[in-house]
Amino acid sequence: MTSLPSLRALDRAQATRIWLAAEATDMRCGFDRLAERVKTVIGQDPLGGHLFVFRSRRGDRLKILVWDRDGFVLWYKRLEAGVFKLPEVEAGARSVELRASELAMVLDGIDMSRLKRVPRYERGEKK
Repeated sequence: MTSLPSLRALDRAQATRIWLAAEATDMRCGFDRLAERVKTVIGQDPLGGHLFVFRSRRGDRLKILVWDRDGFVLWYKRLEAGVFKLPEVEAGARSVELRASELAMVLDGIDMSRLKRVPRYERGEKK
């Protein structure tokens, strides 16, 4: 019998990286302005196939920009009530990398600041 992989194993297997811009973004921005913000704020290539997450000033809207082979895809979500609970970003940081499981929690309304990751054993590097 095989077991299901853990979220940690799924996160490590994730080839696509997810970047969250630390500062609020004008939600009127479209494909081109968001792609420019990926370069200037996050410091990544917008054509790299990674996901770039932007939040509104009020925190009730998210936009996710991704390049999909032949064009940009823009995913936009507006909450009818409440705000997205985003992870804390270190002072001075312009962006933070998220795991797929963390993005899923944000989109599902889970407040990650209230979660506690317990220490787990990690096997050292083999020599």
